[in-house]
Amino acid sequence: MDFVVSATDPWGRPVLSSVSWQALWVSLFIGVTFLLAHAAYMVLSVNQKQSESDLDALEAQHTALPDKITRHSLMARLFHWVMAIAMLVLIVTAFFPIMGIQFAWVTWHWTAGVVLTSSILFHIIHTIFWLDFWSIWIGPKDIPDFKNEMLREAGYEVSGPKPGKYPLGNRLYHLILTFVGLGVIGTGLLMLPRIDTPLFDRNPYIFSACSYEPSCFFTESTWGYVYVIHGLVGVSLVGLTIAHIYFAARPEKWWITKAMIVGWITRRQYLRNHETTRWRVGPRSTQ
Repeated sequence: MDFVVSATDPWGRPVLSSVSWQALWVSLFIGVTFLLAHAAYMVLSVNQKQSESDLDALEAQHTALPDKITRHSLMARLFHWVMAIAMLVLIVTAFFPIMGIQFAWVTWHWTAGVVLTSSILFHIIHTIFWLDFWSIWIGPKDIPDFKNEMLREAGYEVSGPKPGKYPLGNRLYHLILTFVGLGVIGTGLLMLPRIDTPLFDRNPYIFSACSYEPSCFFTESTWGYVYVIHGLVGVSLVGLTIAHIYFAARPEKWWITKAMIVGWITRRQYLRNHETTRWRVGPRSTQ
C-alpha cells in the first residue's frame, strides 16, 4: 500500500505530490480498533476501585480543602474549546471533500488554521506566565510511576503515589499532540501564501523562484515533502481526535470532561485521583 502520491515537476522530474488518502482509512481503522479493544478490556477487567469508606476517611483528614477545587481557569477552558472547534473544522474541511462531500472548503480550512495557530500562541504565553508550565510535561522522573498509572487506567487501586494535576495519559497525549500540532501548523503556514486570502496576495511561486538552481532549498521536490508532511500529520489528527473524544466520553473520565466545562472538581474527586503533595491546593477560605 502506497502512502504517498508522486507527480512530475515542470522539468519532468518525479516529485512527491501529497499523502495517499488510503492513509486516512488506515488511521480510522487503527483508531476504531484501539477504542473497541480498550472498551472490551474495561468491560472484562476487574476494575477495582478505592472503597467509599477509605475516601470518607481521606476526606475527614482534609476538611480544610475547599468543596470545589479549581482545575482549569476560564482562559484555559476558552483556549481548549476554541482549539477543539478549530481542529474539528480543519478535519472536516480537509477530509470530507475527499470522501465526496463537496463544498467551498478552502476558506473555512485556512481560517480554522489561522485560529488554531493564534490559540496555540496564546496558550504558550498563558502557560509560561500564568500557569505551571512544566506540570504537563513528562521526563525521567515519571518512569517509576508508569506501571502504577497504567494499572489505575485499567481500573485497579494500587499502592504508590497518585499523579499530580495531570495523569500520565494526559501528559503523553499532550506530548504527541504537541509534535503533531507543530507539524500541521508549520507546514500549513508555509502553504498559506499559495492561496487567496485577505492576509496577502496569492503567490503560487513563493520560495520557488530558484527551483531551477541545484542549490535552491525550496524546489518542487521540497514542496512535495511539505505537502506529504501536512497530509500525514492531518491524518494522525483524525486518530488522535477519535481517541480524545472516546476517553472524554467514558463514564470514569466524565469528571475530567466536566471540569473542562465548569472549571472545578469536587474535593472527593481530587482526593480519589490526585496526590496532594504533587498537586497542592490551598485551604478553604475562612471568610
